[in-house]
Amino acid sequence: MDKKYMEMALEIAEKGLGHVNPNPLVGAVVVKDGTVVGKGYHGVYGGPHAEVYALDEAGKSAEGADIYVTLEPCSHYGKTPPCAKKIIESGIKRCFVGSIDPNPLVSGKGIEMLKENDIEVHTGVLKEECDNINKAFFKYIKEKIPYLFLKCAITLDGKIASRNGDSKWISNETAREKVQFYRNKFMGIMVGIGTVLNDNPRLTARIENGVNPLRIIVDPHLKVNTELNIISNNYDKKTIIITSENNTGTAKYSELENEFGIKFITLPDYEFSVSDILRELGRAKIDSVLLEGGEKMISKAFSEKLIDGGEIFISDKILGDSSGKSFISGFSTEKISDSIILRNIKYNLYGNNIGVEFELQEV
Repeated sequence: MDKKYMEMALEIAEKGLGHVNPNPLVGAVVVKDGTVVGKGYHGVYGGPHAEVYALDEAGKSAEGADIYVTLEPCSHYGKTPPCAKKIIESGIKRCFVGSIDPNPLVSGKGIEMLKENDIEVHTGVLKEECDNINKAFFKYIKEKIPYLFLKCAITLDGKIASRNGDSKWISNETAREKVQFYRNKFMGIMVGIGTVLNDNPRLTARIENGVNPLRIIVDPHLKVNTELNIISNNYDKKTIIITSENNTGTAKYSELENEFGIKFITLPDYEFSVSDILRELGRAKIDSVLLEGGEKMISKAFSEKLIDGGEIFISDKILGDSSGKSFISGFSTEKISDSIILRNIKYNLYGNNIGVEFELQEV
């Protein structure tokens, strides 16, 4: 039964996808005498936490009840009061916790506060599942850089575009719907300037009740123009350009900033490492990034061993042209044993397309 109620908490926690970054996804369920009397989830960044909604719904029924929470209740005052205090005041008898919060302000302290007030605490209930939904949060809290998730669509011979840059459409419509899910899930979406100039994407989350991600363009030489969708349609002020500090003060920089509301992150010179980019995005409180290309950005991220996970969509098409654009290049691997090895592989079927979902890093 404990797993059943924690599964319920996990299910409602995911309703916060795309809305709570850089906070974690959290769900809570209050159970009294085998009956669910309250449910809640963290729904928006800066808003009440899951436990608050669940306990408010339970009301007086919370006294002597159990609460199931996917993440350790907080014990400090932040944007909201501590949830551990709310649990204590409600008269809860037992608290079941999935993940321990890695945030030093919380880690173990919420549980200790509950125990000190005679609340019985059980940890590790569906821990793996609870950890899994907050991989991005855990990475950001521990390392202060975003969780980096790769998405790319390739032909059976590993190409992301023809030699002249044509890439519409390699994957099918069903696979592209999954991409919209990812765009809603992650806080930012990042592409190189080549992808922007070739494809003129909007980089929006076209999903019901979805939230558009921050649109991050890596453009060292500031090659963007104001007719591109990502610039001209920046009504939500979510477009960020990562460029050389040498471009600050130029007429184009000023126009983009003042007339189109573009935000800038500047780095020295014109050649940026992915590590430097992620460091600056972390400073901007961006906890997760969906990397959509192109070849140069993907290759750099792999070579620097910074990709945490991803999904590669493989279509039923064969380009058959050695001059077509590969999704990854620049490696001189001589032995198969030195290959990049994907971990925790999961295969997803999208009609005649296959998605290879994977992990590379332990978080």
